[in-house]
Amino acid sequence: MLILVAVIVVIDITEKTDKYVKAGLTTLQILAYYRDFIPWVANLIAPITIFIATVYVCARMAGHTEIIAILGSGVSFIRMMVPYFVGALIVAIITFILNGWIIPNASKSRLAFEVQYLQNKYYFDKRNIHMQVATDTYLYIQSYNNASLTGYHFTLEKFDHNHLIEKLAANRIEWDSVKQKWTLRDWMIKKVDDIFEKPQTAEGDSVLAMTGKKIASKPETSSGASLDTALVISPKEFESDYRKYDGMTLGELNDYIHTLKVRGSTGVELYEVEKYTRYSSPFTIFILVFMGVIVSARKSRGGTGLQIALGFGLSFVYILFFVLFRSFAEAGAAPPQLAVWIPNIIFGIISLIMYKYVPR
Repeated sequence: MLILVAVIVVIDITEKTDKYVKAGLTTLQILAYYRDFIPWVANLIAPITIFIATVYVCARMAGHTEIIAILGSGVSFIRMMVPYFVGALIVAIITFILNGWIIPNASKSRLAFEVQYLQNKYYFDKRNIHMQVATDTYLYIQSYNNASLTGYHFTLEKFDHNHLIEKLAANRIEWDSVKQKWTLRDWMIKKVDDIFEKPQTAEGDSVLAMTGKKIASKPETSSGASLDTALVISPKEFESDYRKYDGMTLGELNDYIHTLKVRGSTGVELYEVEKYTRYSSPFTIFILVFMGVIVSARKSRGGTGLQIALGFGLSFVYILFFVLFRSFAEAGAAPPQLAVWIPNIIFGIISLIMYKYVPR
């Protein structure tokens, strides 16, 4: 783990040195960044390092004929793997806690650092933004400038049973950082009061108007040059979403996914993939440990080098599968709930097939 993390950090520093110099960062700022970067990388590669460690230890035992002695003494192969699974369980629990809460909180400052100093300046370029901000309430902005915190051609519409009852429109909205509110420029609000036909009874008496049939709508309009108002959105909605999910705990991920679905926003698959990946990672450790023991339990005349190389090869095949199916899920080509589990399912089946032929 330390060796791999050290190699990754050296490569990362080499790639980013020019950006550090260009941004005029101090040594303390850079060290603070790697204080958050190293735990994130270590946790990211934990399943693979556990797999390689399992292969290394088990291959060494096989090379010294220890596994043959264990099995020859009457211990079953499954019983021999119990200590490996106990170790996998400990690592899986720690990894789940780190993935779910500790690493995301540490990643908030890391992501802020990357957005500010390492990424190109972000410009919000989406147009015709539609959001459902509440039940039967819909917001629309034609365009937004995140440099001036200004949105153009804004409308907020409220409906009651599919009937428009209120519409607020403005040529532009500007964020007031002092008041923490939006200022509407050249605004107009239109409220619609429904008029109902008053049906007559047999005796000619009228009944309640609201029980009749709607025949017209009477709008009430007001307007002005400037209006301060509070909206459910803020400028954060239009900031860079670069790896935003890395800085979210499981609770925050669930809330944000719910918000995106309510608003009908695109890109929700990205956050769902991250959520389900965090739940599948602990099981990945068990599968890789199981495969690691099977791969390396046979004594090899050529020593442990071939088995360790095979372990590395299988690790990279697993990473390839994981990246491939994650990309499918993020693109919406596969359900996130299933896509993140497919590598585990495939390697689990491969492990069971290999287990059938391993000497026991």
